[in-house]
Amino acid sequence: MRAVLMNAPGEPDVLATADIPIPVLIGPSSVLVKLHAAGVNPIDTKVRKLNMYYPDKLPSVLGCDGAGIVEAVGSSVTRVRPGDEVFFFNNGLGGAPGTYAEYTVVQEDYLVLKPGNLSMLEAAGIPLALITAWEALVNRGDLRDGQSTLIHAGAGGVGHIAIQLAGYFNARIATTVSNSLKAELVRSLGVELAIDYSRQDFVEATLNWTDGLGVRLVMDTVGGETFCRSFAATRLYGHVVTLLSTSCDIQHTNTARLRNLCIGYVQMAAPLYFGLHPARVMQTRILEHGAKLFEQGILKVHVGLALPLEKAAEAHRLIEAGHTTGKIVLQIV
Repeated sequence: MRAVLMNAPGEPDVLATADIPIPVLIGPSSVLVKLHAAGVNPIDTKVRKLNMYYPDKLPSVLGCDGAGIVEAVGSSVTRVRPGDEVFFFNNGLGGAPGTYAEYTVVQEDYLVLKPGNLSMLEAAGIPLALITAWEALVNRGDLRDGQSTLIHAGAGGVGHIAIQLAGYFNARIATTVSNSLKAELVRSLGVELAIDYSRQDFVEATLNWTDGLGVRLVMDTVGGETFCRSFAATRLYGHVVTLLSTSCDIQHTNTARLRNLCIGYVQMAAPLYFGLHPARVMQTRILEHGAKLFEQGILKVHVGLALPLEKAAEAHRLIEAGHTTGKIVLQIV
């Protein structure tokens, strides 16, 4: 089968197309999926650059998000059958082979039936973004009806899903964007306040929007100074949830402390890395719930760009350059 291999850690050029054997079922509960599309995520680029999870396993097939058709099943599989269209989050951290390939093997507990109204490209762009947004807003941020939230980079892959999820919970939503086109996109998704951070101070804009109180919840997908300055845009006893690891200076730390903020971190790949099966099943439940919302038209995924599998390196370059809109997906079939 065709696959994209990471032969060594480094720049995007370390990704190369190769012919490798089709994987085989690895147990009675495993499923062979013929992949039609693979989502590309920032975590893919970090694994490629640093190979931090499994440094002794090269070459490797990256890619955590996938969508395709069940080709074969193990003897105990009951959740899916050959011919089913599925999507999932699985592997791709440099250990077991991921989704930048024509086939992959997934345990049945991690597979979800693809909504019939979504294309394979759309479905492949959902898993990591939806699970991340749900864990940040619901599990860490404790978002509830009517509360205010600031979501950074709202036109991005995770951000545009998070906006819609917050809208599902009837939140008042502000977001940061980099230009007027992205502002138009996020407003179409239900954002009340779109802050162009290239022209506006997001802290000042957020405080003005909330009568000086700050928002109940900030979801940070940017890190760095954006994360640290978000403390000042959060109301007393509020929550700031980040997807990144950032150290803040004493001034920002004191702001968080004086406001009694709850700071949360989300790394949704942790259950995969640590082999926490119950936690991974809970993530499957999130995808199942999300699938119903996509079927009902409550959630939509914006595929900003689809590239052929052989262009995986280009997809990585675009993500690392930043300012992408929606999801980048690799088309395999």
